[in-house]
Amino acid sequence: MRYFIQFSYFGKAYHGWQNQPNAITVQEVLEKALSTLLRERIELVGAGRTDSGVHAKEMFAHFDVEENANAEELLYRLNAFLPEDIAVQNIRKVSAEAHARFDAVERTYEYWIVQEKNPFYSDFAHFVKLPLDVDAMNQSAKYLLDHKDFECFSKSNTDVKTFLCDVKSAFWEIRSDKLVFTISADRFLRNMVRAVVGTLLDVGLGKMKPGEIKAILQSKDRGKAGVSVPAKGLYLTKVSYPKWIFDEQ
Repeated sequence: MRYFIQFSYFGKAYHGWQNQPNAITVQEVLEKALSTLLRERIELVGAGRTDSGVHAKEMFAHFDVEENANAEELLYRLNAFLPEDIAVQNIRKVSAEAHARFDAVERTYEYWIVQEKNPFYSDFAHFVKLPLDVDAMNQSAKYLLDHKDFECFSKSNTDVKTFLCDVKSAFWEIRSDKLVFTISADRFLRNMVRAVVGTLLDVGLGKMKPGEIKAILQSKDRGKAGVSVPAKGLYLTKVSYPKWIFDEQ
């Protein structure tokens, strides 16, 4: 039987989502909890992977279990079993063909920036003291929508087969006491969003002109783009699936 699990986590204590040797990850903690409660070895397949220190407001994974599970009871017991920085919102039975990673059609990230020193955001957002030209940053972000190859924003020596991504939206907005960058695409490369944000910040700080991002994209050279911003300001906020995934089973 296959189940989809929807959950969220605060990533400070974890070395990302995916299992790693000699490092604690969200996947490891969730798999151990599910294996203990279901009394069989459970392996999770996530919708994607987040890097060390990155947070997720909405994340999905699927797992297989030998017998039908009481999803409502498992949800309650799992949240009682897990640490405070991981929370499960839903567990739903799906068809055996449903796949948390390959069936996801869109993913959305946010990056949070604060421009006034605030101790309550120290683990939640990136502090940028200098003034930013948000209009110029939004002008630059539009170039992302017209491009498909994002090798210039990919982590070096990555094992991906393609650098093609379909970016559906990318924009900055002032939201209460923080500046938020939102970007949606069918897929993302490792470190891509943090590298995009770092490059757009260079525009906002006047280090480069908005149109220069076009040349950076065409270069396919990570060295031409800006530095990656800290992980603590990055949030996976939404993973979208076709409606059939959650049809009643």
